[in-house]
Amino acid sequence: MLLKPWTIISSHVDQSYRVFNLRHDRACSPRTKNTYDFYVLESPPWVNVIPLTPENEVVLIRQYRLGIRDIALEIPGGLVDPSDSPSGAASRELWEETGYREETLIPLGFVYPNPAIQNNLCYTFLARNVFSTGHRNQDEREDIEVVLTPLSDIPRLIREGTISHALVIAAFYRFYMEYLPGNELK
Repeated sequence: MLLKPWTIISSHVDQSYRVFNLRHDRACSPRTKNTYDFYVLESPPWVNVIPLTPENEVVLIRQYRLGIRDIALEIPGGLVDPSDSPSGAASRELWEETGYREETLIPLGFVYPNPAIQNNLCYTFLARNVFSTGHRNQDEREDIEVVLTPLSDIPRLIREGTISHALVIAAFYRFYMEYLPGNELK
């Protein structure tokens, strides 16, 4: 069977919130010809950043996440502002959340966070040779602790579930696919 795109019969924003819109789509199945209602979270693109020091330490962050009502160990990241490029947002988020700046920013690709119900992309960047500026600019809605962790500990932290954020794991997957064990970091 050859899959075909569904026909969108109608589409409108039901609600608009600070970081996303809730869109209501009515679509027709090309296979059954039946129509169904769907709800999509529209969001600007996101970025996440793997900040790596010259000593091969990853600059991680701990922060409270309301969705899981717990503290998560993550990499810096956030929304791409309308005036930003993904790389500009990555550099900005790195500094705002950690106080670190990068010598080099390398794009590692993107993922769709959840294409069943979301329309946005999440871009991943490697920030090489990061250094502390001694100052950061956290959003008033963020309480962030900066944690330096040896790069060699990351696979274990993922296996143990200490790092459990799906987009962070996807970022490290991209990193390890690009920089396979035994290869020097580019």
